Amino acid sequence: MAGLRLLTLLASVALLLCFFPSCSVSSASYGTVTSAYVHAQSDTEGPLHTTNHVKRYGSGAPYWMSQIPRQGKVVYGTNSSYPVWRNVKDYGAKGDGVTDDTDAINNATFAGGRCQYPCESQTTAPAIVYFPPGTYAISRPLVMLYYTQFIGDANSLPVILGLPNFYGIALLDSDPYLPYGLSWYANQNNMWRQVRNFVLDIRQIPKGTAHCLHWQVAQGTSLQNIVFEMTEGGDNNKQMGIFMDNGSALYLEDLIFNGGGVGFFSGNQQFTCRNLTFNNCQTAIYQNWNWLFAYKDIVINNAKIGIDMTQGGDVITTGSISLQDATMNNVEIGVLTTFSGNSTPASAGTLLLDNVNFVNTPVAVQLSPSNATILEGNQKIASWAQGRVYTAYESSYEENNLTCYGPAAKFDRVQQLVEPPPKSPSLLTPDGSFYTRSRPQYEGVPVENFISIKTYGCAGDGVTDDTACVQSFLNSIRTDQIAYIDYGAYVIRDTINFPIPIKVQGELWPYFMVDGSAPKFSDQNNPQVAFRVGQPGQVGDIELVEIMFQTLGAAPGAILMEWNLAQSSPGSAAMFDVHWRVGGTNGTKLQSYNCRKTPNVPTSPKAECYGAFLLLHLTRSSSMYMANNWGWVSDHEMDLADHDQINLYNGRGVLVESQGPVWMLGTSFEHSMLYNYQIASAKEIYISAIQSETAYMQNNPNAISPYPPLSNWNDPTFSDCFTVNCPKTWGLRIFNSTYIFAYGAGMYSFFNNYDSGCLATTNCQQKMVSVEQSQGIYLYAVNTVGSSNLVTVDQVDLVPAISNANGFADTVAIFEYP
Repeated sequence: MAGLRLLTLLASVALLLCFFPSCSVSSASYGTVTSAYVHAQSDTEGPLHTTNHVKRYGSGAPYWMSQIPRQGKVVYGTNSSYPVWRNVKDYGAKGDGVTDDTDAINNATFAGGRCQYPCESQTTAPAIVYFPPGTYAISRPLVMLYYTQFIGDANSLPVILGLPNFYGIALLDSDPYLPYGLSWYANQNNMWRQVRNFVLDIRQIPKGTAHCLHWQVAQGTSLQNIVFEMTEGGDNNKQMGIFMDNGSALYLEDLIFNGGGVGFFSGNQQFTCRNLTFNNCQTAIYQNWNWLFAYKDIVINNAKIGIDMTQGGDVITTGSISLQDATMNNVEIGVLTTFSGNSTPASAGTLLLDNVNFVNTPVAVQLSPSNATILEGNQKIASWAQGRVYTAYESSYEENNLTCYGPAAKFDRVQQLVEPPPKSPSLLTPDGSFYTRSRPQYEGVPVENFISIKTYGCAGDGVTDDTACVQSFLNSIRTDQIAYIDYGAYVIRDTINFPIPIKVQGELWPYFMVDGSAPKFSDQNNPQVAFRVGQPGQVGDIELVEIMFQTLGAAPGAILMEWNLAQSSPGSAAMFDVHWRVGGTNGTKLQSYNCRKTPNVPTSPKAECYGAFLLLHLTRSSSMYMANNWGWVSDHEMDLADHDQINLYNGRGVLVESQGPVWMLGTSFEHSMLYNYQIASAKEIYISAIQSETAYMQNNPNAISPYPPLSNWNDPTFSDCFTVNCPKTWGLRIFNSTYIFAYGAGMYSFFNNYDSGCLATTNCQQKMVSVEQSQGIYLYAVNTVGSSNLVTVDQVDLVPAISNANGFADTVAIFEYP
C-alpha cells in the first residue's frame, strides 16, 4: 500500500469519494564547449566543471552541410525558383571581422518574398541561412524571419560580432518589437526556427545596450551548440546571453554562457533546457516568468546567483521549475526565492531540486529579501521541494459490513527535503543521472557519405506516389552512409519500413505526406501503419533527424509512426527534431477553406476534416530516446490569408506501451480528440516537460464523437462523465503502468467550443490527468490551465485546481502514487 513519502507533513487530509469504491467481503551524450577562438583549448579538452560537454568541432575540416548539392524545392508554393538554401557569402557578407556585414546577411535572409511583418505565418517560403567560418561584424540585429534556420559551420564555429556602434535589442532577433507592446509575430505562434553552431560576441558593445539573442518563440524551434560571449563583471552590467520574454516553446541544448549580467533571462510558457554551462555570469538564470521549466544537466561556475526566481516579490511570477542533475560551483547563492508562508498565489514559485550538487556554494536556497538561508549549501541534494505536494494511497473503510477501497491523498504546502523517487536503473547513467544525449550533427562525416533521396530518383513534388521509391532508397543505404532527405513533399500510399540500422537526416523538415485517399489509411476501425521503425522484438540502432510527417487529406485509418525497435545501447534508437503536423498548411487539404470552425451551430465531424488515427505508437517491444518533438493537430490556418481557426479531428496523440527505457525530452502533443499522451501497460518512462492542449472545438463535438473508443487500443471511454465539459481530450492518461517519472507537465484547456470565458471559472474541462490501475507514478511540476481538477486516480478527483492556484495556471510540485 502507498505510504506518505514526504519527510514531514504538518497537515494531511484524506480525499475519498465513496460513490466510486471497490468493495469486497475481504481485503552521453555529447555537447559543446567554447571554440578555440574563445579559450584556446585542444580539440578534446572541456572546461572544468561541465556536464556532458565534449568538443565537437575545431578540426577545421569541411562541414558536409556546406558541400552537399542543394536540390530541395518548395512544392506547395507559387515560386518554382524560390531558393531554400542561401549562403551569406553569396549575398556579399565578408566574415573578416572588420566589414559591416549586417545588410548582406539580412539580404540573404529576406530574399524571395518571405514572411515578414505584417505576415503572420507562412510555410511556403522556408529558408536555411548558412554561415561559413569567419567573424561577421554587425551594427544592427540580424532578423530571423518565420520558418528560418540560422546554421553555422559546426567544424569551425562562425562568430557574430557586435560592433561598438551596434544599435538594437540583440545580435539575433527572432521577433522584432513594434510600438505599443506589439511584435512582428504573435509569440505563441512564432514557430519553426533553429539556430545552431555560433559564437555570439557582444564584448565590444557597451555593457548596458544589447544582448546576444532575442528568442521569443513557440514550438518547432531549437537552439544548439552556441557560445554566448559577454563582458565579465563590472557595475551595472546589463548584458544578457539570451533575452527570452514570451512564447510557448519546447527545447534548447548545448549552450555556454560566458560573463554578462544575466546569462539567461528566461520567460516562456514551458521549456526543457538541457546541457547549459554558465561561466562567470553575475546571475546565471533570471526566471522572469513561466508556467514550467525543466532545467536538466546544468552547470553554473563562479556566479553571484545561480537561479533568481524573485520576480514579483511576494506575488510570484515564476510558475514552476525543476532543476535536475545539476552542479553549482563557487556560487554565492544557489537559488534565490521569495516563496514563503505569505507569498501568493499558493503554488507560485514551485521548485524541485533533484540530484543537485552545491560545491563551494554556501547557500543552496535563500529567501529574499530577508537573506534567510532556507537550505544549506555545500552538499548534494537528492530531492527537495517547495510548493504543494500530494501523495496518493489506497484508503479503506467499512460500509454495510463490506470493506471498501478507494484512492485518497495526503497533501501539504512544503519547503523541505523530500524522499527521492526510486529511479529505474535502466534510465540512469552510472553516476545516477537520467541519461541524455544531443542531437547529432555528423560533423566528422564526409559529404560523399550522405546519399540524396532526390539524386536516387524520388520526386518529392507533393503529387507523385513516391512509396516504392522511398522504400527502395532507404533499403539501399549502407551502414556507413546517411540517408539525406532533400526538402520537398514525398507522397506515401503504403507502409514504409525503416531498415535497421539506419541514419536519416532531413533538410529543413522535409514532408512525408501520408495520402488519406489510399484505401489502406481510410478505415479508422482497421488502422494501418504508415511508417514502421523496426519489427516487433527487433533490437538495433536508428537516428531520425529533422523530418516532418503529415497527412495528405483525411487519413482516419493511419498510424503515422509505429516504433517497435529496442535500442542496442542507451540512446542508440533515437529521433531528434522530428514532428507530426496535421493540416493547416498548403498541400494538406485540411485548411480553412473546407474545415473552418463552426462554434455557432451544433457540429458533426466532417469526413474531409479528419486527421489520423494515431500520431505515434511506442509498442511494447520498443525502447527509444526522443527530444524536441511536436505532434500538432493544427488549430488554425497558417498559409491562407484568413489565418482562421479550423476544426480538425485527429484521434490520438502518442501512445506509449514500452517496457522501457524511454526518454522523452521537450515533447508536445496537441489537439487530438481522445488523448494527447497515453501511457498504457508501460514502465520505466522518463519525461521532461511535456505540453498539451485540448482540442479547441470540444465540446462541439465532444471527444468520442469522431473516434468512438476502441477497447483493443485501451482507449478512454469517459464512462464516468456526467457533465458536458468532462468528455474532453485527456492531457495525460496513465493506465496499468508503473515507474513513470515526469519532470514538468503543462496541460492546457483554453476553450469550450472556442469560447475562452470558461477560463475565468477554471471550468473549460473537468479533468486533465488520469491515473488508472497504476502505481509507482511520480509527477513533478504538474501544471494545468482551465481544468477543474489536475489529477484523477481511478475516477476519483484528488487534486482540485481551486486549492493549487498559480497565476494563470494551477500547479502541484509533486503528485506521487508510490
